Amino acid sequence: MADDNESRKELSGTQSAAILMMLMSKEEAASILSRLDPDEVQRLGEAMFAVSDISQQQIETVLDNFTTRARARTTLGFDADKQIRSIMELALGEERAENVMVRITPVAHTTVLDTLKWMDARTIATLIENEHPQIAALVLACLDPVVAADVLEQLDDALQPDIIYRIATLDTVSVEALEELERLLLGQVSRVGSTNGGGANAIGGAHRGGAAEAAQIVNNMSDGEQRLMKAVSKMDKSLARAIEDEMFVFDDLNDLDDRNLGTLLRAIDNDILVVALKGAQEELKSRMLGCMSKRAAEAIEDEMAERGPMRISEVQDAQKQILNIARKLAESGTIMLGKGDDYV
Repeated sequence: MADDNESRKELSGTQSAAILMMLMSKEEAASILSRLDPDEVQRLGEAMFAVSDISQQQIETVLDNFTTRARARTTLGFDADKQIRSIMELALGEERAENVMVRITPVAHTTVLDTLKWMDARTIATLIENEHPQIAALVLACLDPVVAADVLEQLDDALQPDIIYRIATLDTVSVEALEELERLLLGQVSRVGSTNGGGANAIGGAHRGGAAEAAQIVNNMSDGEQRLMKAVSKMDKSLARAIEDEMFVFDDLNDLDDRNLGTLLRAIDNDILVVALKGAQEELKSRMLGCMSKRAAEAIEDEMAERGPMRISEVQDAQKQILNIARKLAESGTIMLGKGDDYV
């Protein structure tokens, strides 16, 4: 009975894909893997190990599901470029058709930036350490924030504030800028190796960077955030504050231990706290009220109920005031923000 229950267990999409991969020839499976992103390859590889011992019934179920889905699809998109070219040549002749195809065919190729996703942080840092900070900023803005933070930490400390400043002030990146970046990096990338085809992505203008992206990168650094943000503040105080606002949001107060949270609450006016808690997550609200005396907590709850609905802008303003108080207390050493040994 246990075996029957096991065979009926529903498999995830990744597990089903892993089973199909295991049923293919090595060449076919390799062709598919070459078209995936690094994290997709890792997830699929892990799933392939996990499904190596499954029942015949589960295999049949996966094949049935695949067949059903395959029948629902059309072949309209397969070899579309060849079909469109043939139609154009019949209608316009070979020469005129070629002129049209040049203008309408989407650019599709594996970019150098795609290749960077397969490299470790040390290699990427080596590629950009002698480039202009604007180039380094654009490369980091194109990476996952965790990887970007690792790369940034391996660059010279003196360069880091300028790079974060440039990431925070990046906006829409033009096609020309990305193509120039590729030209600069192409020779260096070829020396450390590149991927060979697959997940073709068109290069195009894209919104990259901004204070939020800079904040994600700084948040993922293992050390030096405070030093870095002080340096950015000397360059542009308002920009540094915008990054800090993205780095440290109201819900992050839940990371404070009870002692630090209690110290913060004693520094906050009740009128501000009542408004701020109207938009707080339930867990944080409970923790804050739990750090007060029963009488004080009941008074806050009663006042929140009496206030009724409030504008989101009012709530956000109150929360920002509390965050500013938290920052000042942290700067004076009165409280510690974050977890473990992380200071803001």
